Amino acid sequence: MELYIIKSVACLGIFFFFYKHVLEKTSNHIFKRYYLLGAVILALVIPLITFTQYAETESIIPTVVNATDGNIIPVIEESFNYFSIIFWSLYLMGVVFFGSKFAANLFIIISRIKKNPTLRDRHIFHVLLRPKVTPHTFFQFVFLNKESYEANEIPEEVLWHEWAHAKQLHSLDVVLLEFLQVIFWFNPFLYLLKRSVKLNHEFLADTSVLKKGVETSEYQNILLAYSSNAVSPQLANSINYSSIKKRFTVMKTKTSQKSRNLRILLLLPLLAFALYSFSSFETIYKDVNELAIQEGATAKQISEYNALAKKYNAVDIKERVIKLKELKRLETIYRLMTPAQKAKAEPFPECYPPPPPPPPVTDAPKPGNKLVPPPPPPPAPDTEMVPPPPPPPNPMDHLIELAKKGAKFYYEGTSITSDRAIEILKQNKSLNISVQEKNRNTPRVDITKAGITIKN
Repeated sequence: MELYIIKSVACLGIFFFFYKHVLEKTSNHIFKRYYLLGAVILALVIPLITFTQYAETESIIPTVVNATDGNIIPVIEESFNYFSIIFWSLYLMGVVFFGSKFAANLFIIISRIKKNPTLRDRHIFHVLLRPKVTPHTFFQFVFLNKESYEANEIPEEVLWHEWAHAKQLHSLDVVLLEFLQVIFWFNPFLYLLKRSVKLNHEFLADTSVLKKGVETSEYQNILLAYSSNAVSPQLANSINYSSIKKRFTVMKTKTSQKSRNLRILLLLPLLAFALYSFSSFETIYKDVNELAIQEGATAKQISEYNALAKKYNAVDIKERVIKLKELKRLETIYRLMTPAQKAKAEPFPECYPPPPPPPPVTDAPKPGNKLVPPPPPPPAPDTEMVPPPPPPPNPMDHLIELAKKGAKFYYEGTSITSDRAIEILKQNKSLNISVQEKNRNTPRVDITKAGITIKN
């Protein structure tokens, strides 16, 4: 958890640094809006990504130390983790504090909507408040001073500005960031990024007003007139924003399409760097010497068997000759296959046994010697086909047969029942089985973590 926090904070910091120095002063406000929200999501997701690679290794057989050898195995007592308790206590305190603050701000806005008169203008609701407030917006609700609104003292440009906030659903971004701030309150860049999101909302609203044909200088004078120290709710978008100078600068900025494309292109190496730096890499080692019990052949093995069997089954049995290497491979895979797999696979390619070697050629008889008749010719090959090799015994069936013979079972030196031994084998099928004949009357089965040894 601690490593995830460090990675997510650093990742968001890099994305925020790129925004402040590369994107903020451009006029591509719509793209900047989605970049800021995407930066938060990526900073939370990238540290959770794990890239897996596989490597082969040889297994090391553990050495079992007998207590009778005089070796004492020390018992390490696990110490109590006080740091974890302190860490989670502080985190939960922060969640409760910021969660309460978020709920209180939401309650204030909802109360204002319910307790004050509301006028509907198409899809926008004007909430008229008695106190002197700076116009601000929360979703489709625009909060205005009642006296100024009824006296038509609020400039039309101000209403257009607030309507832009409502139509573009800027409050959705703010509420999302406020909620994430409750959970990730420890991330300082989340606060800075939230301020940039609100400022970009102002850029978007200003652009919407200027597109209606309003003179830039006239609109700037209106913004200055409405700049005050009045405080608006934290969850609302207000026309009064402290970075008024940046807004005036951006109003006059026109970013070329070439410059926009170049800045967007720079995001590719930035994203690659973030993935490489803040994701995790895991290596899974595969034991090349592992002789685990395999239930049936794999799909790759069955495909190999079918290809070889089909190749030789296509040849007439009288003319069929199987290469020794491929015959051994067919037999090996066939033994691994389950009865169900054998039923679906190609028939085992049978063939006649090879003819016996010809008799040795003897020297011609000398005159006067009796002629020895040649040996009779070998019998014709039997037409009966060679059956396929028998399947290997199933370890579970073998264990059951031993149980029927009255075998005694021991697990790590402790006597257990045959049912318990079968259950252990079912839970851990990667065990080796070796058979040693000792006493056929009372078989003894010892089960250890290194494998199963069956002694007869």
